[in-house]
Amino acid sequence: MMSNDVPRRPTALFLSHGGGPLPLLGDPAHDEMVQSLRSLAANTERPAAIIVVSAHWEERAATITSAASPGIIYDYYGFPPESYEIEYPAPGNPDLASRLRGCLQDSGITAALDGDRGFDHGLFIPLKIMYPEADIPCVQLSLLGSLDPAEHIALGESLSDIGGDRALVIGSGFSFHNLKAFFGSGASQRDERNEAFERWLIETCSDRGLDEAERTRRLLAWESAPHARYCHPREEHLLPLHVCAGLAGRAGKLIFDDRIMGVRCAAFSW
Repeated sequence: MMSNDVPRRPTALFLSHGGGPLPLLGDPAHDEMVQSLRSLAANTERPAAIIVVSAHWEERAATITSAASPGIIYDYYGFPPESYEIEYPAPGNPDLASRLRGCLQDSGITAALDGDRGFDHGLFIPLKIMYPEADIPCVQLSLLGSLDPAEHIALGESLSDIGGDRALVIGSGFSFHNLKAFFGSGASQRDERNEAFERWLIETCSDRGLDEAERTRRLLAWESAPHARYCHPREEHLLPLHVCAGLAGRAGKLIFDDRIMGVRCAAFSW
């Protein structure tokens, strides 16, 4: 009976969010990703609020958007003019932002609110595909500038106390993020370095045979994975996964294992 009194942890998703605005521009190299996100939204409970941890925001302290009506940040360059006309007028949620800061501080994590920052493309690209009506309140949570995997797992653990009132936490990154490989001449060919890292990541995140201590050890030591630094020369697109894994504290479910822009990529749910 006591278990009924334990707050349910929020649902968590780690998404590979594609290349800049290309998923919204009809780029065929993103077709599988777009269809996957649409299907995911159609077949899961509609959230009451969404917290997005984006690869495109780093701060010294964990920082949360707190505006009631955040704007849009076009944080990409060199794309067609229509890329800079995309709109996603989802409301913010100042009350959720304050509660989130409180959860972080209660866990000993320095946290701050930012009432000026808008939503970057780590939020509005996947959410415009999943929830195009833009009517679900959203807040963004920054990565930590340290890029320390242990700190990001702890960040996720602190989110478990936000309550399970149909909140959805999305880690918006990319399971592979080597830009030279994306745009190199061999981008259309299967890359065994990419394949080996994805196999390691899928096993680490979704194998129920791993105990949680081993899963955590692997994520902390992710640089020891096969071809880790080739797949992630800089780890900001991987660390949203650490936040989700820390929040969940259990094996996830593989929900996407396909190709985006010619490389194998993965997504998970918890």
